[in-house]
Amino acid sequence: MDPGFRARLRAGDEGAFGVLFREHASAVYNHCFRLTGDWSAAEDCTSLVFLEAWRLRSKVQPDGGGLLPWLLGIATNVVHRRRRVARRHQALLDRLPPPELLSDFADELVGRLEDQEKIHAMRQVLEQLPRADREILALCVWAGLDYAASAEALGVAVGTVRSRLSRARRRLDKLTEKNLHANREPAPAAWQLTGDRNSAVRSEKRKPR
Repeated sequence: MDPGFRARLRAGDEGAFGVLFREHASAVYNHCFRLTGDWSAAEDCTSLVFLEAWRLRSKVQPDGGGLLPWLLGIATNVVHRRRRVARRHQALLDRLPPPELLSDFADELVGRLEDQEKIHAMRQVLEQLPRADREILALCVWAGLDYAASAEALGVAVGTVRSRLSRARRRLDKLTEKNLHANREPAPAAWQLTGDRNSAVRSEKRKPR
């Protein structure tokens, strides 16, 4: 990275921030989507991430490599805060009288039905994992960050990332196997580590539309 880029970003250079957005908006969006499982929520969170990044620009270290780990760390916190707000909102709604039934809009959703079913099946498994496991899988497996970058994003030691990822993969394998037996439908393995031990990637990559 250009040594002056971080300095420009810290100084509030809008051009530098525009470059940051163009280079990493897609990766941030993908990360938010994988943590939320919702297209609309991912878009909202992505906007919040870059607003937060602008607010925290003075905290960017003067030296270092790429800024994606920093952005994904902000994204992880944004999604976590959004969940807390959503839980409080749902608790409020649960205390209100039930709304009147609305007409069926199923015809308008046919184009997305298959994707939503797959997302729902994936979320059923992932929601059984602790939040720390979901976050480490999102960073190391989906986002493809190495151990050092994931540690930077989460603000923990590299050794912690290694142990969390190993634990998360074991739990995920057990849950996936349990679901496969329950549904009696074969499915490909969702995760694998390949190549360099410092790199964790997903066996099949798919970008949201």
